[in-house]
Amino acid sequence: MSMTTVLIVNAHDLNSQFFQDLGQMIPENSEIEIRIPEKKRKLELFSDEQFWEIIDALDWSKNDSDAIMAPAIAQLAAMPVVAIYLFADKLSGKLYQLDTRLHGEAYLTNEGDDYLSVDDFLYVRCAVVAEGKAYYEQVLANPAEFPDEISFEPLLNLADKAYEMKLGREFDYHPAISYETYSNKEGWK
Repeated sequence: MSMTTVLIVNAHDLNSQFFQDLGQMIPENSEIEIRIPEKKRKLELFSDEQFWEIIDALDWSKNDSDAIMAPAIAQLAAMPVVAIYLFADKLSGKLYQLDTRLHGEAYLTNEGDDYLSVDDFLYVRCAVVAEGKAYYEQVLANPAEFPDEISFEPLLNLADKAYEMKLGREFDYHPAISYETYSNKEGWK
């Protein structure tokens, strides 16, 4: 018979030291369930508005992708670690939403090609997100406006670099929603 231990911890006391201490007290490979009690109004740990603020921090006056991303990376790294994970989730979700047959066909039409490179299509979707909320929403709503002349693959590494800046180690995280081309099965029907 296994027993379940329930810890009730104030959210303000959760930090990396708490989790390190907890990790030393429990057997390796143990699973931990974290429950956040529902409040009267929806608790959003990382809002869409915060996501777009990070995207808006990209410095397009620079020529080098590292320099373009530096302010956004620094801004995300200054937030709690959970925000880095949630940023990665939101980015994957937005790339997933653009992964549709209509967007892919518009891309091919603009390219004047009949072969869809899964990588090129992903990197152009990254550029659509990197251009900001207004452009993203415009292209999401109007697939015919999907571009072919812009690409921004480095956006895929923004959360990784923010995590490394904050904690000094590699970010090993795969969001539940895949951003890879053809992942949105419904969108490709």
